[in-house]
Amino acid sequence: MSKPLSKIPSLDLIRSFVAVGRRMSITLAAEDLFVTQSAVSRQIRGLEEAIGTPLLVRGHRSIQFTAAGERLFQSADSSLRQLQDVLEVLDVQQQRKTVTITASIGFTALWLLPRLIRFQQQCPDVDVRVAADTKMLSVNTPGIDLAIRYGAPRDVPKGALRLFGETLVPVAHPSLKVQRLNTQRHFAKQVLLEFDLPGRQWLHWHGWCAAHGVELPRNQRTQHYNQYDQVIQAAIAGQGVAIGRRELIEPMLQDGRLEAIGEPDARLSPFSYWLVNFADVRAKDTSDAASNAALTRFIEWIKQEADQGSKSSACM
Repeated sequence: MSKPLSKIPSLDLIRSFVAVGRRMSITLAAEDLFVTQSAVSRQIRGLEEAIGTPLLVRGHRSIQFTAAGERLFQSADSSLRQLQDVLEVLDVQQQRKTVTITASIGFTALWLLPRLIRFQQQCPDVDVRVAADTKMLSVNTPGIDLAIRYGAPRDVPKGALRLFGETLVPVAHPSLKVQRLNTQRHFAKQVLLEFDLPGRQWLHWHGWCAAHGVELPRNQRTQHYNQYDQVIQAAIAGQGVAIGRRELIEPMLQDGRLEAIGEPDARLSPFSYWLVNFADVRAKDTSDAASNAALTRFIEWIKQEADQGSKSSACM
């Protein structure tokens, strides 16, 4: 039968005993514990009295375990090492903070993920959890700190921060050698990569052509995708021409994976990309200063990335 907890000697006594056993020296154990030698000696005597048996054989300049002392040390040392390991893990977890951001799958794949390495390099003590979703999550969704919203000013929560607007331009892989795309004959030669997102006519080829006074051929070849990053990957693979959302694909235009077609015909989307702080929207005041600091650092970082991206787009 296990001994009742009330009868087990205090952890202070056991810790001093283990410190002595690890070093086989009261002097060195005292240094490890930042106490005096006499304090360690008192702790050992107190443990021996509590157990009712000697644990150490004290020589002139040395100590040895008794049989009982050896047995207790093996058990206590193992237990304290496990406790040390657990406390170290808990301490690390307490020090690390996590920022959770939600965004559409396309925005996450094309804009956010390629840039996250820079935040990790700047703030290695902050973990980022990305919750990419096909639907817009409510501000009341538990565990979400930030959201990227795509919409008009009237559609986003009060206090949302505008990151950047959206410029639309046809894009294709350079191997297709598409120079113009402003007549029905031009379109007939190409495969159009279509993003199947209801209600966003400016992202569809019919909307693009209507805005530019072009009618698509009746037998226009088209490939359809339900995620925008799939559209762009298909374009990079040379499978056809896509409507490029310039701010999301700027690195691909700069490194030559894609090229813009008919740059003067680029048009502005009525929507922008916004950063929403869910805590602000919920008017939730958290007392966790470290979490607030991590969130602030991430917000500042994403603002800087958005500003740099806007400047790059303006220079093209």
